Amino acid sequence: MSEGEGRGSALLPMLVEAGGVVRDYHGSGLVRHFGDPQAEYEAATLRAAVFDRSHRTRLKISGRAPAQMLSGVVTGRVPGEPEPTEDGGFAGLGAYQAILTPKGKMISDAYLFRLGEEDGSGFLLDVPVAGRAGLLEHFGKFMPPRFAKVEDVSTEWASISVVGPQAAALLSRVAFGLRVDAAWLEASAEGAWRSIGEPGDGLLVARTADVWPEAWTAYGPTEGVAALWRALVASDAAPAGLGVWGTLRVEAGRPVFGTDMDERTIPPEAGIVERAIDQTKGCYTGQEVIVRIRDRGHVNRQLRRLSFGDIPAPSKGTELLAADDSGKVVGEVTSVVQSPKAGGVLALAYVRRGVERARLGEVDYDVPADFPAPF
Repeated sequence: MSEGEGRGSALLPMLVEAGGVVRDYHGSGLVRHFGDPQAEYEAATLRAAVFDRSHRTRLKISGRAPAQMLSGVVTGRVPGEPEPTEDGGFAGLGAYQAILTPKGKMISDAYLFRLGEEDGSGFLLDVPVAGRAGLLEHFGKFMPPRFAKVEDVSTEWASISVVGPQAAALLSRVAFGLRVDAAWLEASAEGAWRSIGEPGDGLLVARTADVWPEAWTAYGPTEGVAALWRALVASDAAPAGLGVWGTLRVEAGRPVFGTDMDERTIPPEAGIVERAIDQTKGCYTGQEVIVRIRDRGHVNRQLRRLSFGDIPAPSKGTELLAADDSGKVVGEVTSVVQSPKAGGVLALAYVRRGVERARLGEVDYDVPADFPAPF
């Protein structure tokens, strides 16, 4: 286990004291639930729930030219400078990214936020724990420290996500003291953020599209994020864990690195090109492969969301077979949940291109042509 892995969430002691049941997640401790997953799901979809996300890795990147260095590494646009707001904070637009090898394989995905008006003020990179080691190794090869310094601030900084129809109103009141209107939060695009004070020092709240109910993620110093979690719970946001987050994620058709994506994955396979790749930007590592697939080729497998109905849940890695009795393997399951929204077992799976029906057990299931297919 590499340095920094396995230490779990910075908020874990507080969450355990509040009744959180801890399970291992890629070598890190994370709250699976708070005793009643059904109630947590109902809160997240009908009212508001708050999820710990600080098991992920948070990196600050600063130096003489961090924007220039990042531009050659990430697949998407590098966020522009944030703008000061009348309430003394800042507003900006972050970006979902992929980081690739020269052969176009994924090292990780991440969310990138610019923390100041000057280039040297730095960036915040929110990274899945499964991608941490490979990403730091990649940065060591492709980002000279004299231009961009990478610092792991996962202990000093934490993050939580607030999910549900009442989430914007709660954040407007509890996090911003009504200085940021709920209507602004509700109208914001993925990655749009507001901060209280300097974003590199205080709280930064960004719109996320990782789950299907309306959701925002708050980043900041651990003590401040812990205080926000307590204030949200005191204001009737339900504490919720990774189990319900995973259900909402699969229902939304969002792959996660370390489960649905790994070092073998090419972004077009995972369906993240539209979100993660800027087709108009300059050179970045792995671009040649992505452009070649876009212009002259295709991938042989694609991630799909499959509804299996009322059956025992298959395990990760379960093979899907051709529906023509040939016994040919045409797919593999990556994520599986019991979905209230789908009314049964819902899964993400890689399926060979062109396959319209796939067999699990003795039953054939439709493979949607689009990802994610609408319910």
